[in-house]
Amino acid sequence: MTFLAIDVGNTRLKWALYEAPAPGAALLAQGAEFLDHIERLAEGPWARLAPPARMLGCVVAGDAVKRRVEEQMELWDVAPQWVVASAQEAGLTNGYDHPTRLGCDRWVAMIGARHRMLARGLQRPLVVVMVGTAVTVEAIDAQGRFLGGLILPGHGIMLRALESGTAGLHVPTGEVRPFPTNTSDALTSGGTYAIAGAVERMVQHVLDHCGSAPVCMMTGGAGWKMAPSMVRPFELVDNLIFDGLLEIASRRFA
Repeated sequence: MTFLAIDVGNTRLKWALYEAPAPGAALLAQGAEFLDHIERLAEGPWARLAPPARMLGCVVAGDAVKRRVEEQMELWDVAPQWVVASAQEAGLTNGYDHPTRLGCDRWVAMIGARHRMLARGLQRPLVVVMVGTAVTVEAIDAQGRFLGGLILPGHGIMLRALESGTAGLHVPTGEVRPFPTNTSDALTSGGTYAIAGAVERMVQHVLDHCGSAPVCMMTGGAGWKMAPSMVRPFELVDNLIFDGLLEIASRRFA
């Protein structure tokens, strides 16, 4: 039973076709498209795929984008299904004040991260960081309860805000330095250390609340930029959302 996983973020759509809807299933094909180019999928990369038997996706870009994706899926006889955060799923309990208002990408990534940890025989608190257009920092206790999380702007949003709000300040690409001595490096270093500081604060909150140090995982398109600047060791995972979709699908399609 082949399985198509779709992750529609704020900038890009990422997809992966697996041999089965189960953790560890063989990856058959994958790809990504910017949201402006979604209409290329049906006549492009998806036209060459064997029709998937099941599909499950996560979309944060809004209903209009979701409808465009579903239109591209009409070349197959498969019902589109989309994850919405709930009070509990796949062993994770949602501590949000209004559980369904939690972003589905955050929810699915946390499920993926926790089961990745449990597969190693560990049952510890967890901090999950997604670095993309926005940055999210999630806290989960050892029993699998989502305690809460942070949302802050990603590198691009921070730099564009400074450029638009500060006269004469233009944002070229700089390097992360301990002591920046030019504006480009100062901007890049400032944004990076702002994110790193927020993550470090959450790690400390989890340590104080749970009494033990959390396992730390990082994912997202810009995760590789952040990893070298983190104070604590983080496991960099290519796509926790696909891991989470596989875990959820294994239960829904069993």
